Amino acid sequence: MAANDIVVVGMRMNPFPKKARKLLDAAGKPYKYLEYGSYLGDWHRRLAIKLWTGWPTYPMVFVKGVLIGGASELEKLLATGPL
Repeated sequence: MAANDIVVVGMRMNPFPKKARKLLDAAGKPYKYLEYGSYLGDWHRRLAIKLWTGWPTYPMVFVKGVLIGGASELEKLLATGPL
């Protein structure tokens, strides 16, 4: 997290991490994407992250180490001003 200003944590087959990445690509913002399995695989790692953050869904978008939420929250943040 410390090495990247924006980190997106997601999973395969979920359209919302893809949406978050497209938003960041369109805004020209560099980011690091971390993918943890699909719906059936790697669930234990995703569960640990959910418990750690308290955020129930994917993606989880972190800006400068702070969880801002998911794709919808990222979209609102990008619309209101610079990241």
